[in-house]
Amino acid sequence: MLQLSIIIVNYNVKHFLEQCLYSVYKALGDISAEVFVVDNNSVDGSIGLIKEKFREVIIISNKVNKGFSAANNQAILQSKGKYVLLLNPDTVVQEDTFSKTIAFMDAHPEAGGLGIKMLDGKGNFLPESKRGLPKPSVAFYKIFGLAKLFPNSKKFGQYHLTYLDKNANHQVDVLSGAFMLIRKDCLDKVGLLDETFFMYGEDIDLSYRITQAGYKNYYFSESSIIHYKGESTKKSSVNYVIIFYKAMAIFAGKHFTQSNARFFNFLIYLAIALRAGGAIFSRILKQLLFPVFDLASMLAGMYLCKTLYETYFKLYPNLYSEQLTNVFFPLYTVTWMFFVYLSGGYDSPLKYRRILRGVLVGMAFILIVYGLLPEQYRFSRALILIGSVMALFYYVLSRWVFGKMNIQKFKHGSYKTNTRIAIIGSETEFKRVMDLLEKTKIKTGFIGFISNESNGTKNQYYIGNFDQLDETIQIHRITEIIFCARDVSSSDIIGKMIKLVTRGVEFKIAPPESLSIIGSNSIDTAGDLYVIDINNLGRPENRRKKRLFDILLSTVALAFSPVIIWFQNNKLRFISNTLRVFFGFFSWVGYGKNERLDLPEIRPSVFTPADGLSQQLNEEQTKRVFLNYSKDYQSENDLKIILRNWRKLDQ
Repeated sequence: MLQLSIIIVNYNVKHFLEQCLYSVYKALGDISAEVFVVDNNSVDGSIGLIKEKFREVIIISNKVNKGFSAANNQAILQSKGKYVLLLNPDTVVQEDTFSKTIAFMDAHPEAGGLGIKMLDGKGNFLPESKRGLPKPSVAFYKIFGLAKLFPNSKKFGQYHLTYLDKNANHQVDVLSGAFMLIRKDCLDKVGLLDETFFMYGEDIDLSYRITQAGYKNYYFSESSIIHYKGESTKKSSVNYVIIFYKAMAIFAGKHFTQSNARFFNFLIYLAIALRAGGAIFSRILKQLLFPVFDLASMLAGMYLCKTLYETYFKLYPNLYSEQLTNVFFPLYTVTWMFFVYLSGGYDSPLKYRRILRGVLVGMAFILIVYGLLPEQYRFSRALILIGSVMALFYYVLSRWVFGKMNIQKFKHGSYKTNTRIAIIGSETEFKRVMDLLEKTKIKTGFIGFISNESNGTKNQYYIGNFDQLDETIQIHRITEIIFCARDVSSSDIIGKMIKLVTRGVEFKIAPPESLSIIGSNSIDTAGDLYVIDINNLGRPENRRKKRLFDILLSTVALAFSPVIIWFQNNKLRFISNTLRVFFGFFSWVGYGKNERLDLPEIRPSVFTPADGLSQQLNEEQTKRVFLNYSKDYQSENDLKIILRNWRKLDQ
């Protein structure tokens, strides 16, 4: 009989999965084991990655997303191990994790399940590593902040068992589904995961059933794992709040008495209202704060420009009708903001050329529409030009001020320009990772090499060896560390993270022979990665660029329609196509009217990249053309396709 069956449920986290599997096989050593990956219909190439790099993995590929419980059950039914480990794909295990946890379970036959000490990507302890049963009183203490206020209290600190020492082993009520080691005999007795829980809550339910069957659950502190997707990310998600608390309602209805379940449900819906409401308000505030400020400031600027213009040229006061200015000034301002947004001017990191492009395109759009308006609605081209200059000046000045105020999203250029990176590993891996950083277009202030070899001093980037890491960080003011997983053990990585957690240093891990570097970037992104930049059409900035191109081309087509229309066979369809693209129902270039689930989504289109080519393409060649188009999107390609087919705008 195998000692261990490891089950990983994956959904569109290819890069995290790669790192997880690498650490798993490194940790297995001589342990007889099987590894399952149950893929819930990912579209990010996860299956191809596994087949290429981890051929020993048993793949269960679902055609739909069956949820966490159902997917785990598929593999549990096929498993042959004495112990079953449910493991999240966004984790990294130490080399001794499996040997130590299995030894503990062997020494404690009363143990049905075991959880482990978990750290986030910054090396901070994750409190969900050990949890108590969410009884109504426990939920009440957590919802109303008493658990946070009195963490060392046995009465109030029961949710995350904060009164228990995180560095000692303890019997606990609830195990985390991120790492849940279960005795197979116990699973046979208590049953599989309850598939009523699509996501969240299934680990609490199974943990409770384990204890109800007479087994014990343990928190194990003698080894630890990294779990990238920590609480910080989840709490800001409205969807998470609703799904999680609804899962709690299912649990209460299943295991509590009717009166307790009703009280628990009341607390749950109260929590949903408070947490989801707070999350929605916070998100709206974050998203609207600066756009509203921009709108108000530029509107005030427009009225100021009008007054100065009238004064400078000695025009009589209020030359321009208030009715017109009160309508058109807000329209102008919204137009500039819209095109700056489409151009990426609101993206982080800040790039002034995007703002310049957006304002200029907005000005051109306003002038084109202005030329089409009846005479009575045209009141001043000069104010449009002056207003455009004012808008550009406002954007540049305000972003410079916001950047000086250390508002992260408004820092100019790449927010990595001040980052001082140390890469730890062998000289070979250092060169590979440094090359990868260059290809990812990450701009850094400094890159140094910390060697775990004796001959590392020969490298021009050498700044110290692994044993000198603490001093090297201090002397060279390192802000980010990248560990080469081929050369540095997971135990050493986690050990250094724990030791350096108070230094404010960020950590990332580069799996061997991988095109990704994974780690923690901020408290709001518990899992982050650097990956070679493929400029695919699915990227938000490219989707905006494509939409901007469609609007501009449709505007030009409408403006010159009296000429263009004579070159089209179906004149009515030409007007129809132009309007449908302008209003966003169609795109000029895409996959035609066919849906391509294997490629980034595009609206139905008038043309495809294959239209107008000199040779007729077969199905395989057409697929390749579509793939190349979506993989490296450029607006210039759309323009070439349109120019190639400009006499067929009516098709």
